Amino acid sequence: MTVTPALPTLPAGLTARPLTLADTAEVTRVMAAEQLHDLGSVEIEEADIIGDWQRPGFDVEASTMGVFHVEHGAEKLVAYVELTDPYRGDAAVDPAYHGRGIGTALNQWLVELARSRGSEVVGMPVPEGSPGDRLLASLGWFVRWTSWVLQLPEGKEILAQPLPAGYEIRTAESEEDRRAVFSVIEDAFLEWSERERRSFEEFLAVSVQRPGFEPWNLRVLVDPDGAAVGGCYLQMAAPEDAALTGPVGYVHSLAVRRDQRGLGLARALLADAFRGAREHGAIRSELATDSRTGALGLYEKVGMEVTSTWVHRATRL
Repeated sequence: MTVTPALPTLPAGLTARPLTLADTAEVTRVMAAEQLHDLGSVEIEEADIIGDWQRPGFDVEASTMGVFHVEHGAEKLVAYVELTDPYRGDAAVDPAYHGRGIGTALNQWLVELARSRGSEVVGMPVPEGSPGDRLLASLGWFVRWTSWVLQLPEGKEILAQPLPAGYEIRTAESEEDRRAVFSVIEDAFLEWSERERRSFEEFLAVSVQRPGFEPWNLRVLVDPDGAAVGGCYLQMAAPEDAALTGPVGYVHSLAVRRDQRGLGLARALLADAFRGAREHGAIRSELATDSRTGALGLYEKVGMEVTSTWVHRATRL
């Protein structure tokens, strides 16, 4: 049985309990409020949390903690923390409750839980220069890597890269195609990512089984022999900004097999994904990359612009 540590003492009027899948909407609300405060925009969807929390082997109640303001017998979520994986966490505090020591308490809980599970390091992403970033820096957490969210502005296009003869990009509808896309993406990401290999079932939980998924969101690139040499997973996000008139296409992951690089295949996949997003109503397209991949310059070269910068701060246990 997994033992979850208790949250350190909280200010009067606040209580804490583990969360469940029934709390995903409230967690989304708190995360969105903090992102709007820190970034001026919202980059989280409830589907993101559901996808992560429905992964096989992820015990929501043993890996999360919510902080609630209780008034007149009703509880309102004002902060939360989770240990997403042994090496990574996430947390958010409603901006109206900043400055009360809640973030420090969440941090202590996360560190204790990660240490109890044998982790040697744990970290989390925070917007650069945000209150969360400053808090973690004050606690001695170091920057492990930097990441950027980039946008292809409304009205701009990435010119399609012609595919070599015999290559084809198509929807990955069969299980065979989906397993092939998973393998290409996972192999490529593990070239630079410091984590354990995911299972195919975990991949399905955050893609095919994620709320809102449609078959065309998952694309496979095959060579003349029919072997998968590239893949792309695109999400369609509902707009949080009232000024937007349609959804946003978000490239969650894109990869090309190592021995096939240098042929323009990644650019072809990217152009294909953004074109598909536009055809399904997206007014702009986005993706994220980080300093471990060395791909920032490539995306800027094709016309994408950085809209936010994040740092992954971590501490050794």
